[in-house]
Amino acid sequence: MTDDKQNLMKKRTIQAWKRYLFLAVSLTVGVAIWFLLARLLNLPAFILPSPGMVWQRFWKSLLDGQLIGHTLVTLLEVLAGLSIGGCAASILGYLLAKSPTLEKLISPYLVASQSIPMVAIAPLLVIWFGPGIFSKILICSLTVFFPILINTVVGLREVPQDLRDLMRSLQASRMQTFKKLEIPAAMPIFLGGLRVGATLSVIGAVVGELVGSDSGLGFLINVGRGQYDTALVFVAVLTLAAMAMALYGLVLLLETRALSWQSWRQKDVER
Repeated sequence: MTDDKQNLMKKRTIQAWKRYLFLAVSLTVGVAIWFLLARLLNLPAFILPSPGMVWQRFWKSLLDGQLIGHTLVTLLEVLAGLSIGGCAASILGYLLAKSPTLEKLISPYLVASQSIPMVAIAPLLVIWFGPGIFSKILICSLTVFFPILINTVVGLREVPQDLRDLMRSLQASRMQTFKKLEIPAAMPIFLGGLRVGATLSVIGAVVGELVGSDSGLGFLINVGRGQYDTALVFVAVLTLAAMAMALYGLVLLLETRALSWQSWRQKDVER
């Protein structure tokens, strides 16, 4: 390994540790503010439980298997919905980017679908497809579909025309142009949409579970709300937040790996 690669790896490690340090400080400050509010306001536990009560409820739910079981159900819905919605959005986005006529035909329906809140559509999907896991995956897929679709279209259309002309001059086939030019050029914008979709996928899954389900973190929120067990609601909500942050981090890691060839990222690491 050369000295340049070693230095680059060291700088990346230092930068990663700095991010972890900032995250730890931010979480510590947030918990401290939460603790002070609970002590100063002196509200009942069913309105604002203290961090200690939530921590105890977390361990209780974890040890009896309740939290793990419901988290796995929601995670399955999120991963399946993100995968299906992302693949469908990528394929349709490519077709829309290549065919302005198709975009004019479909775009009114796409825009109209985004004007309707998912909370209003979710009950219909649960009625049509039942309260099982399929309706939750469908709701999750629809939630992530639009941002990934738009970023795919924008990314493909942002490919410089002079690079397209260069590929034609080299007599590259359509598949070669797609693999060697369009995918690398559109990848930054596409991954930006995937980051948004990763966080929205958690919201979509929970919306479906809140409407009607017998498992998942959304169901756990309904149980805690019905029993005035606010600490359990906090546990479920914080687990959802951790899930969304983990998915966002995974996409960010994928983005770092996939776009390592970009010179501006190397410069950003070296700062």
